[in-house]
Amino acid sequence: MKWLRRNHKHEFTPSVDDQKQAEKLADIGRQLSASRQENGLSLEEMVVLTKVPRRLLQAIEEGNLKELPEPIYIQGLIRQYADALGFNGTEFASHFPVTINKIITKPVLKTTTIGELRPIHLYLIYVFVILSSVIGLSRLLNPNALQTANKTQQQPDVEAVLDSRATQNAQPNLQSVSEITSSEEQQLQIGVILTEKSWIQVRVDGKVEYEGELPQGFRGNWQAQEQLTVRTDNAGGVLVSVNRQKAKQLGEPGKQKEFTIAANTRS
Repeated sequence: MKWLRRNHKHEFTPSVDDQKQAEKLADIGRQLSASRQENGLSLEEMVVLTKVPRRLLQAIEEGNLKELPEPIYIQGLIRQYADALGFNGTEFASHFPVTINKIITKPVLKTTTIGELRPIHLYLIYVFVILSSVIGLSRLLNPNALQTANKTQQQPDVEAVLDSRATQNAQPNLQSVSEITSSEEQQLQIGVILTEKSWIQVRVDGKVEYEGELPQGFRGNWQAQEQLTVRTDNAGGVLVSVNRQKAKQLGEPGKQKEFTIAANTRS
């Protein structure tokens, strides 16, 4: 599935809303880039954590609005990026403005002569004008409700687009990260939460899926069909959740620990 992209065949003159979005995106991108670098993470590592293509992450950091999809999808990308860095992704993404285009329909009345108008015609015209005025006034007085309803209808589509796009654009050595089966009940799953900065290694079905040092507050999930192994050099700083159960400390602080679950031992 291809991302929805803006048409740049003709010369693009940004509107006031586009300029506001570009300025806000640049500010958000600088914050995310600074946080990523402070945590010692590369863009390639963020691709693994967010399952979002590198070019989109780079466009967010650079505030490059032309390389990104529609604003509602940009909000979803920002949320995923912020979540992976330990922020509240939903609150972080809400600062990016999404413009809702309103369409005003003007009634077209048939021109008639005075002699052709009858009382029933005047009555119908009067009712139509009153209904149009009431609907227009309700939209003007409650624009937030319209925007909230529109976001509620569009948000599930953002998740579907992001998951589909991440699967198609993942690098070959990261392919197993984005291979998600249709039923989570048939998979093993391990959730990792870091209470301290720690080095970890994750093996999925015998292959090293991630290895490196991650910051305090990091949250990540890995899935496998047959076997999942988590290894760390600081067991006291790592909480592990098996198949969405309550997270437990892996071991003692400063101690090396390796934890493995397999299909035949799944709870």
